[in-house]
Order: sequence, then structure tokens, then C-alpha cells
Amino acid sequence: MADRRPDPAAGTTAAPSQINPPPINAARVAAYLRTHPDFLVRHPDLVAVLTPPAPQRGEAIVDMQQFMLMRLQAEVRRVKDEQRALLAATRANMQSQSRIHDAALALLGARTFEHLVHTLTTDLALLLDVDVVMLCVETPDGRLPRTDAHGLAGLPVGAVAELFGPGREVLLRDDIVGEARLFGSGAGLVRSEAIVRLAVSGSAPACLLAIGSRDPERFHPGQGTELLGFLGKVGALSIRSWLDLPPT
Repeated sequence: MADRRPDPAAGTTAAPSQINPPPINAARVAAYLRTHPDFLVRHPDLVAVLTPPAPQRGEAIVDMQQFMLMRLQAEVRRVKDEQRALLAATRANMQSQSRIHDAALALLGARTFEHLVHTLTTDLALLLDVDVVMLCVETPDGRLPRTDAHGLAGLPVGAVAELFGPGREVLLRDDIVGEARLFGSGAGLVRSEAIVRLAVSGSAPACLLAIGSRDPERFHPGQGTELLGFLGKVGALSIRSWLDLPPT
């Protein structure tokens, strides 16, 4: 009898259906579902995107089952959208928290008062991922002795109280044009801002921290202010400690 074992050198020949598989069409999908009746059980997420047929029950009969299923599908889509928005907001909040903590540690780690001022007016912009940070201090004539001081600005007496009003420590504004009195030459970059009161001491001039971003929605009134308020307290405490001032 002749040896009919396949010759390895000859290779194998693929069937025509393997080389050019037939295109997927409705008939093939229907045939597959008939042989796999538990398909939707194993893939329940598809129920939310499939459109069920409307049963023929007469022109005067309303198909409440189809209506309820379509409403359920819409509800599933809404919940998924809300979940995505919540996750995005949570990630953004965690990122902001990390930045504020890094900024607070940088302020507490200042080695001299000059280093602290440099951290407030220069390093903070990088740590918070913003465009401008200014330390504004009230003076009798609204000016600082050194006009070339980077990141520092003078304000007239009473400007801080007028800006914040009673009981407010943080002021958030969006879709604005930055004020030159707060942001100096960087005012043209500012499209949203966070203004933080620094309650340094009752014996020290009133001052504030002006934080500006070119993103018009980076800061807005609907945001929480706890983290920025915390940063303001750390900044005020650091200034008070280096100047050896009594509490407010």
C-alpha cells in the first residue's frame, strides 16, 4: 500500500474560504445567533444599544414594552455619561490637591525670607501650572519702593478689603481680562483668576496672592475654595514666621 502521510516539504494548502472569508451580512449574523442563543446573556451590554422590533398589535395599541426599553437604554447612556464626568472631575480634583500640597511644602521649605518671596512669586506658577502669580501688598501710596521687584505689586490701602468684602478669603473669576493692578505686565495673559487673601498679621499691611491662568475656565465661581484657602493660610503663616510678627 502506498504511503499517504503528508509530505512536510509540500506544505499545506488553505481552503478558499480561509483565504477570502465571506463578508458578514445579516443572514450570517442571524445564523450565528440561532446557534448561540445565550449570546446576549454573555454580552448584556449590547442590550443597551440594540433596537428591539415593534410588535404588530394593531394601529390603536401602544407598545409600552418597546417604549420602556428605549427609555431604559437612554437612562443607561445618561448614567454612563455621568460616570465619565464624575471620574474626570475626581481626577482633576486629585491633581489639584497634589499641586496645592506640593506648593505648601515648597513654602514651608523656604530657607530665607527672600527665598519665600521667590517661591511665592515664581515657583508657585510652575507648581500650580498657571501663568502668573503675584504677591500684592497694600502701601500708603499704592506703590512698592522697588519698582523692578518681580512678582510683587503695590495696592492702595483698603483695596484688599474692598476686593474681598466681609468674610471671604478666596475670590474666583472666569472669562475675564486680568487687571494690571493685580498682575502687572502679565495681566494680558490672564483669562481666569484666583485671588487669595493672606491674613499675615494685624500689625502687617494687608496683602493677597493673585493667581492667573490663560485658560478662561481654569478658575470659576463654581469651584471649591478649600485647597486655595489652605494654601493662603500656609503662605500667611510662612510670611509671619520669617518676619516674626504676631498673629492676626
